Amino acid sequence: MVWFDHVPPKTKFTLILWHVLLIILDVEMIAILVALFFISILYSSVGHGGASGYLAILSLTTFATMSDVWLKQHAWMLNLVVAAIAFYHYNKQGFHDISLTKPFIIASIPMALLAGTMKINGDIYDILLSFTLIWAAVKIITFQNNDAVKVSNPTYKQAFLWGGGIGFFSGIIGVGGGIFLSPVLLLKRWADVKTAAATAAVFIFLNSLAGLTGNFITGQNELDLSLLFSFTIVVLIGGFIGSLYGSKFASQKHVRTMLVIVLVVAAIKRVYELLGF
Repeated sequence: MVWFDHVPPKTKFTLILWHVLLIILDVEMIAILVALFFISILYSSVGHGGASGYLAILSLTTFATMSDVWLKQHAWMLNLVVAAIAFYHYNKQGFHDISLTKPFIIASIPMALLAGTMKINGDIYDILLSFTLIWAAVKIITFQNNDAVKVSNPTYKQAFLWGGGIGFFSGIIGVGGGIFLSPVLLLKRWADVKTAAATAAVFIFLNSLAGLTGNFITGQNELDLSLLFSFTIVVLIGGFIGSLYGSKFASQKHVRTMLVIVLVVAAIKRVYELLGF
């Protein structure tokens, strides 16, 4: 305190503002970690990695000002962790059908890799991300009570077209593609809910890895390893809990409703920023 008493008034004021900022950031970081934890529980319960949810949370914080590359890479890294755990649990329960998964991932990986090498305009990224968040919200509402019964596997042509298209778009946006693939599998009656979850988990893991690889090949690396470590710990725990629960028990209607609200708010926020409000 003796040192502080001798600091000039202007510097004192600056230090006070700095400490207040640190406190705010600490509070925000705690809120982010808690949110990521619950997002990972929710998404992993249906075999997803959670990228759209992570992007939604980050879009509501000071991290919204980060570049699209930064946002995508951190979302992909968290996807790898959660999707791997989700697949482990769903596969262990016997829900994975390799004959269904194979054609989708064969088509999606090269397209996600290609998309990962591309750099897009920040405004275009905001539009696409906002669309993705709204899509995720709508599909969560639509499918949470839909227990589609599997009829037959898609033809290779159908799987290649859907897999390639979803892989490319996911690589552009920075998600694993599960929020697009699962609804397609259910709408087309190519899988029941839990088989779709197992397929989505593999799809998400490999697409996220391909997208990251594409980024790194072109010299795009904005990972903050110290920050990523904190994020990873919470989604690791959340992903384990969620996927274990989801592979054995029913869906969580009320939690999903909360997620929809977060996704929609984040999408609106990004659109407002894009329009200059």
